[in-house]
Amino acid sequence: MVVSPEAQILILVGLILAVAYLGIFPTLKEKTLNKLMGIDFALNILALIIAGAWFWGTGVQFTLVFYETNWVIFTIVTYALIEIPLFLNFAKAHGIRLDGRDDDDPE
Repeated sequence: MVVSPEAQILILVGLILAVAYLGIFPTLKEKTLNKLMGIDFALNILALIIAGAWFWGTGVQFTLVFYETNWVIFTIVTYALIEIPLFLNFAKAHGIRLDGRDDDDPE
């Protein structure tokens, strides 16, 4: 079975985010915005490294809605689009404030 380059990146991003939101983030003792952002940044870099290993220098173009783009932009945009709803749901479920303050901070 041949999988399109777009599907390869989407599967990669899906797997990385599934590991993050089903495995890594729920097991954190302290779930803070900064800790989640740090781990997420590292996972985003991992996605870029893997996508780069697959597509760097190949000249493969990726279709992003109505635009042709390269693997870097496609990976970053799809990662963000898939992750934003996951993150907002996770933050709400675990009481993580999106302004970065703790609940007991007195403004």
